[in-house]
Amino acid sequence: MPEPADAQPVAAKAEPTTEKQDSTTSETVREQVNTEMVHLIVFRLGTEEYAIRIDQVKEVTVTPGITRMPRTPDFVKGVANIRGDIIAIIDLEKRFNIRPNPEKAELTTSYTLVVEADDYSIGVDVKEVPQSLNLALTKIDKAPSFLQDVSVSENFIEGIAKTDNRLIIVLDMHKILTQDEVSQLPNL
Repeated sequence: MPEPADAQPVAAKAEPTTEKQDSTTSETVREQVNTEMVHLIVFRLGTEEYAIRIDQVKEVTVTPGITRMPRTPDFVKGVANIRGDIIAIIDLEKRFNIRPNPEKAELTTSYTLVVEADDYSIGVDVKEVPQSLNLALTKIDKAPSFLQDVSVSENFIEGIAKTDNRLIIVLDMHKILTQDEVSQLPNL
């Protein structure tokens, strides 16, 4: 028995809708694949938020006892034994001349982000537990040139991330110290 005449157009109309939905879905998937994501470790210096790309951070640990070393820059707090390695611990608040947050001044526990560059390892001392953040690379704007430290030949501010109502300064830890400062780190 032949099908009713109105059944065929309904089936014909359903196919293009499915193709359109499949097309829209695959475009959305392509956009998601094309959107490069960056994984950041976010922490506070003073009252502002800063971040480092996770691929620059070897580990995050509770800061062990720090031994002060003579003849080092004032932003080098000293050295610490982290998993058998003696690592220079730096204070980015002092390095950047940032006023510490008075609410966090009395905290006794701090955390160290261990950063490995090609020729040295350092620990960055932070007051709060660092947070992890995945963000689309398109959400990070290049920092204006007037915000860069003119005394440092390479720009250590990678950009400024915008997410929700937050602005997060993204640092390139491999450019944070000058060659002179690297040479002043304790040779361990």
